[in-house]
Amino acid sequence: MPLAFRDSRHFAVLLGVVLPVMACRVTGGESALATSHVEADLPEFVNAESGHSATASFRALRSLEVQPKGDRGDGMRGDCPRAMVSVEGKFCIDRYEATLVDVLPDGEERAHSPFSQVDSPRLVRAVSAPDVFPQGYISAVEAQRACASSSKRLCRAEEWGQACRGPDAKSFGYGDRREPGRCNDTGKSPILSLYGRGRWGWSTMNQPSLNQQDGTLSRTGEHRGCTNGYGVYDMVGNLHEWVADSGGTFYGGYYQDVASVGHGEGCGYQTSVHGARYHDYSTGFRCCADFPVASSQRAPSPVAPVAPVAPAARTPATPLRAVKTRKQASRMP
Repeated sequence: MPLAFRDSRHFAVLLGVVLPVMACRVTGGESALATSHVEADLPEFVNAESGHSATASFRALRSLEVQPKGDRGDGMRGDCPRAMVSVEGKFCIDRYEATLVDVLPDGEERAHSPFSQVDSPRLVRAVSAPDVFPQGYISAVEAQRACASSSKRLCRAEEWGQACRGPDAKSFGYGDRREPGRCNDTGKSPILSLYGRGRWGWSTMNQPSLNQQDGTLSRTGEHRGCTNGYGVYDMVGNLHEWVADSGGTFYGGYYQDVASVGHGEGCGYQTSVHGARYHDYSTGFRCCADFPVASSQRAPSPVAPVAPVAPAARTPATPLRAVKTRKQASRMP
């Protein structure tokens, strides 16, 4: 099925027209680590030189404590959920680009290959974790579902932009001028490396092998300087990130392009030429959430007005002599 590009600029970037092609040696074969039934579904392609192994990423993800669904942090202090950061106390955003876990019918969770598409019937959940390959090959529709499964949502465009620019409102988060290589923004075109010019289509653009090429996708947080004062990573480069737009919009560029004519640069890099169901190897996401309201900040429950109570009728006091008389009488045999 051919791709329906509404704008040729994104297609040119994806094919590597804006950057030189770099040679890469690729080896096939299934990873020797893929021994368990969890890892049996991994794509067979592994780049032995770069170590872009889905199995290695899976094991890194499984070694982490996966955030429980619906964990909303400490409600008394109004904290963001774990693996999220607060942006001026207005909203929460994932510290890292999202990775997925598959939710099985029995509720058990297994790591999802970051190099594979998301099958429609499959239930997945978004997880933010360091040192794993983030999920590409995902549409805005699928990304929103994955966020919702973790009691989160896709970021609004203005939220994403504020978080990317950081507290000092810098064009690239870390500064106003681009520093090539500080983020994962000097990669190459895996399409040209594997298929050359002219061989492209929906299937080609979604091949698991693309993001396993050397010089392509990086692990979350691998570029330590690609951050800002909020402590979010990789918002510029690595993968495009979908935002909450029914028409389909992603921001930030990816490992091959973060500054080009027609898109913008850094945090202002924007593409809206695809629908929300579009996906390819360069499309990723992260989630946002509303900032939890601390218990001390919650509005008090309305209290019904108390009706005035009529004063009770006053009873004449018993004379002290009479009281004594009764007490004395009660002691008599």
